[in-house]
Amino acid sequence: MTDCLFCKMCNGEIEPDVVYQDDDVLAFRDVNPQAPTHVLIIPKTHISTINDLTPEHEALIGKLYLAAKQVASDEGLAERGYRVVMNCNAEAGQSVFHIHLHMLGGRAMQWPPG
Repeated sequence: MTDCLFCKMCNGEIEPDVVYQDDDVLAFRDVNPQAPTHVLIIPKTHISTINDLTPEHEALIGKLYLAAKQVASDEGLAERGYRVVMNCNAEAGQSVFHIHLHMLGGRAMQWPPG
């Protein structure tokens, strides 16, 4: 995707504040954090929304959550607690149409969230 902000990060056109990376996943600090720790975890493969997932993406989605677990550990949040959420489409708050997890921590979270 030539116009996708997150694809540009994956291919090196834009340099985010990376906290984790492997062959399939990129994790970086959100530029507009909603908690003391706010990391976005994205697949390096472009998938616009949750609605675009197929059975072939099953392992990739698992890798996103394993990356979230690693980032939480690296950031010292694993024992304290953290929240992981993925929005789908504009009404749910998705503003970049490339699926991504939000990993938030470093403060007490409220429920319901929105």
